[in-house]
Amino acid sequence: MRRTYTYLPLTLAMAALATGCKHKTADAADTVQQLVVGTENITIAQNGSVTNGPAITGSLDAALNATVRAQISGAIISTDADVGQTVSKGQTLGRIDPSALQDAYLSAKSAVASAQAADAAARRDLQRNQTLLQAGAIAPRDLETSQTQAAAAAAGLEDAKAKLATAQKNFDNTRIAAPFDGIVSQKSVNSGDVVQPGGALFTVIDPSTMRLVAAVPSDQLSMVHVGTDVTFSVTGYGNQEFHGTVTRVSPSVDPTTRQVQIIVSIPNKSHRLIAGLYASGRISSRTQHGIVVPTSAVDTRMQRPAVVEIKNGKVTRVDVTIGMRDPSAETVEITSGVAAGDTLLVAAAQGITPGTPVRVQPPPTDATTPDAASGGPQSGAGTGNANMNGASTNGSAGNGATSSTNNRGS
Repeated sequence: MRRTYTYLPLTLAMAALATGCKHKTADAADTVQQLVVGTENITIAQNGSVTNGPAITGSLDAALNATVRAQISGAIISTDADVGQTVSKGQTLGRIDPSALQDAYLSAKSAVASAQAADAAARRDLQRNQTLLQAGAIAPRDLETSQTQAAAAAAGLEDAKAKLATAQKNFDNTRIAAPFDGIVSQKSVNSGDVVQPGGALFTVIDPSTMRLVAAVPSDQLSMVHVGTDVTFSVTGYGNQEFHGTVTRVSPSVDPTTRQVQIIVSIPNKSHRLIAGLYASGRISSRTQHGIVVPTSAVDTRMQRPAVVEIKNGKVTRVDVTIGMRDPSAETVEITSGVAAGDTLLVAAAQGITPGTPVRVQPPPTDATTPDAASGGPQSGAGTGNANMNGASTNGSAGNGATSSTNNRGS
């Protein structure tokens, strides 16, 4: 009998243990796994616009620019402007040694004075001989001689005046002047340099007349028209966008590249843009307004495109209809299936199984809790977090998702 009473408590303990195991198994079956995704794995559908059109590349150039060249030969005796300096029309940029030309100018001026005196004397002789001929004092041939001399004197005066004008022009060309209001963009000479006619001296541009000289594929020429808006970015200005208008389209196609050159006028009153920079953009030939989402939010692997949406705290796959695409901005228009404000999963997070409970984890703040700083556990009521890599079809999250287990029963 003692042996029977000895095993009775053990039997009851085993029974109690079995009952407890069944209770825990029931609790485990009633456990639901909730995934936590970061804000980098979601996007919000928004009202916006999608623009489509041919891409363009080219360089900026000032529509009004001029290279000031030497009209005469000589040595540069002074330069009065430098690169980046603002100049006015007619302002002196530099000077060429006028010594030799000054002598030629003075000689031509003296020749004009002599020719004027000879012309005046010849005209007086002609008038006097005309009076004498009427009185019968001279023969007709004497009048003809006076007429010939007067004509020669007049021609000599005109020749002297022409030589003086040439000498005056050459002398004036010793002063290098700005052709219009603008900015000196290049200086090719310094004091002491000897220049020849046609040699480049200065380059002046008007930055307010900036333009983009670009090219578009010939097969997309139907989308290009004078007056069409152009959006582009410029090297050195980051992601900032600039806008212009197509003002001219070339009437011929480049036989090598099969592209057509276009000219885009750019407002640049503040002189912010600089000539010579590389630019790339797109002609806004068509714009559509509606619900816009990133292309990464649309899953096109199936027969019908779809998005993975978080709705009522659970993952839901929704078929959508795609409208116009914007390859440059990597956005797409959704014409049906999504409303503004809907939360969509992107990238690897789209691999979460539909029906899985999900909540969005806001980005961490600068404040760090003592437990987190020391590597200890964070506080949470009944929630355990664990990082999970890779997306699966059994309810696990993709990259950046965290699983959270909540018990619904006890």
